[in-house]
Amino acid sequence: MSVHAADPSLYRDRDVVAVRRALISVSDKSGLLELAGALADSGVELVSTGSTAQTIRDAGYAVTDVASVTGFPESLDGRVKTLHPAVHAGLLADLRLESHEQQLADLGIAAFELVVVNLYPFVETVASGADTATVVENVDIGGPAMVRASAKNHPNVAIVVSPSSYAEVVEAVRAGGTSLALRKRLAAQAFAHTAAYDTAVASYFASDVVDAEPVGHDLETPGTFESHLSFGADLAATLRYGENAHQAAALYTQAGGAGIAQATQLHGKEMSYNNYVDADAAVRAAFDFSEPAVAIIKHANPCGIAVGAADAVDPIASAHAAAHACDPLSAFGGVIAANRPVTVAMAETVKDIFTEVVVAPGFDPEALEILSRKKNIRLLTLPADFALAPREVKQISGGFLVQDADRFTAFDQSTWDLVAGEPADDATLADLAFAWKASRAVKSNGILLANAGASVGVGMGQVNRVDSCHLAVNRAGDRAAGSVAASDAFFPFADGLQVLLDAGVRAVAQPGGSVRDEEVIAAATAAGVTMYFTGERHFFH
Repeated sequence: MSVHAADPSLYRDRDVVAVRRALISVSDKSGLLELAGALADSGVELVSTGSTAQTIRDAGYAVTDVASVTGFPESLDGRVKTLHPAVHAGLLADLRLESHEQQLADLGIAAFELVVVNLYPFVETVASGADTATVVENVDIGGPAMVRASAKNHPNVAIVVSPSSYAEVVEAVRAGGTSLALRKRLAAQAFAHTAAYDTAVASYFASDVVDAEPVGHDLETPGTFESHLSFGADLAATLRYGENAHQAAALYTQAGGAGIAQATQLHGKEMSYNNYVDADAAVRAAFDFSEPAVAIIKHANPCGIAVGAADAVDPIASAHAAAHACDPLSAFGGVIAANRPVTVAMAETVKDIFTEVVVAPGFDPEALEILSRKKNIRLLTLPADFALAPREVKQISGGFLVQDADRFTAFDQSTWDLVAGEPADDATLADLAFAWKASRAVKSNGILLANAGASVGVGMGQVNRVDSCHLAVNRAGDRAAGSVAASDAFFPFADGLQVLLDAGVRAVAQPGGSVRDEEVIAAATAAGVTMYFTGERHFFH
């Protein structure tokens, strides 16, 4: 491939470009008629394709079909419409060059000064659960070609890919033409748009290949990952600052995403970087449970997790009260996530506690009114199709780490091995299951003490497990006696477990797998404490 160097002396200055001819081809027809009407009123010739042309024509505006420009009918069920020299020469001609202007005249081709294109709804089609054939038909070919051609030729052509830009472009047209600065900014948006689109397409095909092959979860059967990984995201908000005040920060959202980044803020101050991090951790913790559950997070660690009492009149309010009781001091200024709509009873409790964020699938109208009386509290609702991502990506210097998300999608307590003490009764088993799930939300090394479906003490983020055990016991205080404990990884020695035994823990769930398991089992046996090996760990870094 050869690339020709440009000779600057041949180019004529061209800042403001009057718009005489526009090519419009859109899947998203939001604002289309208002745009078409404004352009027509400004004397702009409209050229369009398929349903876009019909929509404009039905509204009473004059429009030329692309087929009339190319002299070639739309064919192959619309797969071929704009892929023609009569279109692309009009998009790519650099009219700063006399030679390009002359060639267009010789070919009888008119240039376009404005192109309005948005692409087939590929992401939406995938999200709808459509079959593969339908998804493939929504891979746009002609659209991206027009967008990229126009963006490349931004010294002469304004390319618009979003209805949000229509008003600004119409204003420029009415004022005499688009400026170079505007066209360059629109070109940047256009290239980002096609990049994100291609990333979505590539990810779909790559995931389709991966899903067709077995994915393992251990060293003997490694998972299958794409040979190329691309990310596409759109700037959603510039945040006040990042983790600290001297760090700039922004929020980007991925097309088709349905997570905390797509949550709708109903009330309160703008979200901060740390608010988003903690809200994501809180949602991740609350949605580990199928029962009504609440997680309260501070600095990405839980200061309380609980499920609603089985006999509670208002389970989500019950869950919040129990989660808050775990560590009220740390819950001050925390972030709350509920996996059920926030009720009036829960709101009545939350309103008296300084809270940064409450995020939930919804809010009862009166609950929203109660919490909205607090000026600064941020209230977020999750998308209707909210789902925890199946994979997680973490940036490291020079690259990314990708892993399957740690989820309890196939939780089966019957696979646990009883290694010490008597088999637990149903109530104790339920508490152990709760503690084991909740421990996954605790930064390693993690120890969580629980009773009656609620955490009562949490030890997190320590560089040795003994310190985490001490923290959990100290936070629990008198509540440690009679509680159950979960450890996110095995006890390498009996000393950490002994801290829990001395505090009066009645049962323990831990992965097992240490070379000193027998020493740890002996300590539990000597104390008459029930202990199960779960056979898996839940590190969280």
